[in-house]
Amino acid sequence: MYQKVDTNLNFVDREKKVEEFWKENHIFEKSMENRKEGETYTFYDGPPTANGKPHIGHVLTRVIKDMIPRYRTMKGYMVPRKAGWDTHGLPVELEVEKKLGLDGKEQIEEYGMEPFIKQCKESVWKYKGMWEDFSSTVGFWADMEHPYVTYYDDYIESEWWALKEIWNKKLLYKGFKIVPYCPRCGTPLSAQEVSQGYKTVKERSAVVRFKVVGEDAHFLAWTTTPWTLPSNVALCVNPDETYCKVKAADGYTYYMAEALLDKVLGKLAKEEGEKAYEVLETCKGTDLEYKAYEPLFACAGEAAAKQKKKAHFVTCDNYVTMSDGTGIVHIAPAFGEDDSRIGRNYELPFVQFVDGQGNLTKETPYAGVFVKKADPMVLTDLDKEGKLFDAPKFEHDYPHCWRCDTPLIYYARESWFIKMTAVKDDLIRNNNTINWIPESIGKGRFGDWLENVQDWGISRNRYWGTPLNIWQCECGHMHSIGSRQELFEMSGDERAKTVELHRPYIDEITLKCPECGGEMHRVPEVIDCWFDSGAMPFAQHHYPFENKELFEQQFPANFISEAVDQTRGWFYSLLAISTLIFNKAPYKNVIVLGHVQDENGQKMSKSKGNAVDPFDALRDYGADAIRWYFYVNSAPWLPNRFHGKAVVEGQRKFMGTLWNTYAFFVLYANIDKFDATKYTLDYDKLPVMDKWLLSKLNSVVKSVDENLENYRIPESARALQDFVDEMSNWYVRRSRERFWAKGMPQDKINAYMTLYTALVTISKAAAPMIPFMTEDIYRNLVCSIDKDAPESIHLCDFPEVKEEWIDKELEKNMEDLLDVVVLGRACRNTANIKNRQPIGTMFVKAPFELDDFYLDIIADELNVKEVKFADNVGSFISYNFKPQLKTVGPKYGKLLNGIRQYLSEVDGTKAMEELKANGTLNFQVNGSDVSLSEEDLLIETAQKEGYVTENSGKISVVLDTNLTPELLEEGFVREIISKIQTMRKEAGFEVTDKICVSAKNNEKVMEIMKANAEEIKVEVLADEMLLGETKGFEKEWNINKEKVTMGVSKQ
Repeated sequence: MYQKVDTNLNFVDREKKVEEFWKENHIFEKSMENRKEGETYTFYDGPPTANGKPHIGHVLTRVIKDMIPRYRTMKGYMVPRKAGWDTHGLPVELEVEKKLGLDGKEQIEEYGMEPFIKQCKESVWKYKGMWEDFSSTVGFWADMEHPYVTYYDDYIESEWWALKEIWNKKLLYKGFKIVPYCPRCGTPLSAQEVSQGYKTVKERSAVVRFKVVGEDAHFLAWTTTPWTLPSNVALCVNPDETYCKVKAADGYTYYMAEALLDKVLGKLAKEEGEKAYEVLETCKGTDLEYKAYEPLFACAGEAAAKQKKKAHFVTCDNYVTMSDGTGIVHIAPAFGEDDSRIGRNYELPFVQFVDGQGNLTKETPYAGVFVKKADPMVLTDLDKEGKLFDAPKFEHDYPHCWRCDTPLIYYARESWFIKMTAVKDDLIRNNNTINWIPESIGKGRFGDWLENVQDWGISRNRYWGTPLNIWQCECGHMHSIGSRQELFEMSGDERAKTVELHRPYIDEITLKCPECGGEMHRVPEVIDCWFDSGAMPFAQHHYPFENKELFEQQFPANFISEAVDQTRGWFYSLLAISTLIFNKAPYKNVIVLGHVQDENGQKMSKSKGNAVDPFDALRDYGADAIRWYFYVNSAPWLPNRFHGKAVVEGQRKFMGTLWNTYAFFVLYANIDKFDATKYTLDYDKLPVMDKWLLSKLNSVVKSVDENLENYRIPESARALQDFVDEMSNWYVRRSRERFWAKGMPQDKINAYMTLYTALVTISKAAAPMIPFMTEDIYRNLVCSIDKDAPESIHLCDFPEVKEEWIDKELEKNMEDLLDVVVLGRACRNTANIKNRQPIGTMFVKAPFELDDFYLDIIADELNVKEVKFADNVGSFISYNFKPQLKTVGPKYGKLLNGIRQYLSEVDGTKAMEELKANGTLNFQVNGSDVSLSEEDLLIETAQKEGYVTENSGKISVVLDTNLTPELLEEGFVREIISKIQTMRKEAGFEVTDKICVSAKNNEKVMEIMKANAEEIKVEVLADEMLLGETKGFEKEWNINKEKVTMGVSKQ
C-alpha cells in the first residue's frame, strides 16, 4: 500500500531524494517532451554572470521564474526555458586583474591582451557548478545543458546583425558627449549602470570670488566640484531672476542673486543690529550677460588664448536655480551636461585639465592628483589668494562605479551612441502594451525613465566584450559589418570565416576602403554588456542566420521576471533593442521583484554582517519552505524581510499542516488497507461535510488557477493555505471518528475518498509552488497504487474545476457556522472553561439562521448541550451611559448636568436598542430637546453574572457558564479520556492496540470512572478497567484539582 509517513517536518533530506528522482528519471525533459505539441508560452531567463556567487535575492528570482513556467506547463503549454549566462564586461575583467595582480589598463596591455582575454574566458565559469547546484536545490527547472552564452561567436554575430540594422537606420553615431566615466576602469557607463551605484557622501562645496574686470567687485559663484575650477571658462546666471550688487560686511562688493542674499551673506553680521550687506544696485540676469571677469586660474586663460576663443564672461541659462548656492554657477564645459550645452551655445573654449585616469593634468598646479583628492588642495590655494568666500560641507548622493566603487566623474569623451531619443515615442508606445506587475512601476518608474530617455552610450574602452562592428579608414569613411560572410567579402581574408569574434583576434582583420582604397581598421571599442543581455531574444537562436521559425514562435516572451533594479537594466535593454529592431515590446508580462532585506528591513550586505548565505538557508529550511515564504509573505514587488523565524512559521502553518493531514490519511488507510483505485467517489451519496470540502476544494482550485493566470502570486498562496487549514483543522477534526469506524461502511469510504481526492487535487494545485513536497505526496498516494499514472506530479495536468461540485450556499453556511464557533471559543476562553467541560446552553444572535445539522455541529464542536438562535441577547448584557464631555459640553453647555443625570437613570438595554435603531438617543432636559449620537456617549458594558458574551460585527454569542453537577461529571469523564489517550501515546502503543485502564489514590475519580466505564473503554480502546490498583505504564495526574494515579497496559 502506501509508504509510512514520517511526521517530522525536516523536509531537507526528503527534497534531496526528490531532486535525485527528477535527475535520474529526466522528469524536466519529459515535461518538455509531453507538451511539445502544446501552444508556446515563452519565458526568457535573464542571464546571471557565473563569475559571481548566488545570493539570497537569487532565490527569490529563481522561485518566481520557476513557478509560473511550471504552472503553464501543467496547463498544457509548451514552455521553452533556456538558461543563459552573461559572460562579458567589466566585472570579469576586474576579477582577472585581481587574480593576476594587475592594476589598470596600462598593466593589462603590458601583460598582453590575448592572454588576458583567455583568462577572462576561463574566469567566466568560476562559479558555474555552484550556480547549477543552487538552481537544482531550489527546484529551478531550465535547460542548462544547452544554454545561451553571450561570448559565443554565434551570439556575437547576431548582435552584429542588430547593430548593423541600427547603423543602417542612422541611429548609431560617434559623438563628443559628457558621459559618466569611471577613471579606475577607464570607461564610460550607461545611465542604467550609473543608477546602480549612488552613495551618500559628505563633501565640501566652494563659494568663490571671481574678480569683475574694470570694477572693484566680485561675482560670488558656487560649485559642488572644486576640482573643476581650474577648467573654468564662464559663469552662468538665470536670465529671469533678480540679481543685486551689494556692499557686504566683510568689506567686499558682490554680485549675486537677490533671493539668496540672506542665506549666503546673513552670517557676516557679527553684532546684533549690524547689517550683513547693503544693496547698491539691482538688475535682471540678462543685464549681466557677457560681463567679463578675470580667470580664476591662469591655465584656463592660456588655454582660451591658444584656442582663440573668448572666455571668462557671464552667460545666461534657465537651468540655474535659486534653491542652493548664490544664483551664479561656474561653467566648465568638459565636466557637465549643462556646462557642455552652454559651451556650445556661447562657443566657449573647450578646456579639459583632467586625464583618462581622473588625474589633473600638467597645465594645472595639481598635476597627477586624482580629482577628488585635489578638492581640498584647490580650496586651500583659493583661500590663500583671498578668492574663497566659503567652503560649506554638504551631503548628497554621488554616483560611484557599481563595479569597482570609484567615484564617477562627468567627462567629455568621444563615444559611440545609439540615438534612443529618436525612438522615444516608439519606446513609450511599446511599453504601454506590456502588463507590468505592479502597474505602478511600468507607468511610473519605468515610464518616467522612458519619458526622459537619453541616447545610449554603447561603447566601452575595454577588452573583454562584444567588439563594436565598425571599421574606419583614415579618410574618415566608416562601415558597419553585419555578419561573418560580409566580413569575408569585404576583407577577402579567409580567417574572417572562422576568426574568434573577440579582441585582439578580430582587430587583425582589415577591410579595403571603398572610398579611397585605403586600409580600414576596426575601431578599438567593445560594447556595453547590457546590449548583450538585451539581444538575447534573437541572439540565443543565432537569428537571423538560423532558427528563423523558432525565433518567431518564441518572440515576444509571454513572461519575464527580475528584481526592481533591472528597471533600468535588462528590462530597458530588452525593450530598447526590440524597439530599434522590431518596433514591438519583447515581453508581454513582467513581474518586478522587490529586494530581499534582513528581518529589520535593512539592506543585506557582507560588510554589515546581515547577509544570508542562500546555501545555508536552503540547508536549514529546505527549498519548499523558502519558496513558500516568498510566495505567501507579500506582493512580489515589495521588499521581502527574510529571516528564519518567518520561514519556519510559514512552513509550519501550511506545509506542516498539509503534511500532517497526508500522514493522517496514510496511517489509517494502511490500517484499513484502503486502496483508492478500488472505490469511486459517488457525489450524490456524500454527507454534507464531504460535499462542503469538495466544494471548497474546487472553489480554491478555481481561485488559484485564475490568480496564477493573472500573475497574482500571494493571492494564490493564501487561497491554498486557507484551504489546507480548513481541511485539517475543520474537516479532518470533525470527521476523525469516521476513519475509526469498524469495517468499511459507506460513510467511511466516503470520508476516505473525499480526503484522498482533496489531498491529491490540492497537491497538484500547489505543485508549481512547492514542487518537492507535492511530488512526495503524489508518488506515495497515486503512483504506489496506480501503475498507469504519470510518474511525477509535474507530468500531470493542472486540476480541472468541477463546477457542479461548487455549492456557494453550503460554503456560506459553513463560514457562518465557523464564525459562531470562533466566538463561542472566545467565550470559553473568557470564562476560563476548558473545551472538555460541557456547557448547558449557548445563545446566538445573527443576521442568518442555520438548520439543525449545523446547530448540531456547533454544539458538538463547542461541547454545548443546546444552541439557540435569539432575536435579542441584550438581556444578558447591561449598558451604562455617560456623556462624552469634549463633544456634549460645547453642544449643550448648561444642560450637561441634566444630561448626566438622565443617562445615569436610563434603562440601558432600551437606550442601546434606540441608539442602534436610530443612530441617536433622543430625550428632553428642562424642556430642551437633546439628541446624542454614539460619538457623544461613553458606553460601558457589563455581563450578567453566570453568562459570557462575545460579538463580532453582526454576530453576538452568549454562553451560559452555570455548571450543574451532571455537566461537571461529564467534564471529568472527558478529562480522564484525554489523559488516557496521552498515556497511550507516551507508552508507545499503536493506534489499534487494545489496553487495560487502571486507577488508584482518588475515590472521587474512581467513582466517576466506574459510573462511566463503558463510555471510557470505548473511547480509549480498552477491554478492561481496574480500580484501586494500577499496572503497566503509570502516571500521576491532577484532574480538575483531584490528584490521581492512572495506568495503561497492553492486553
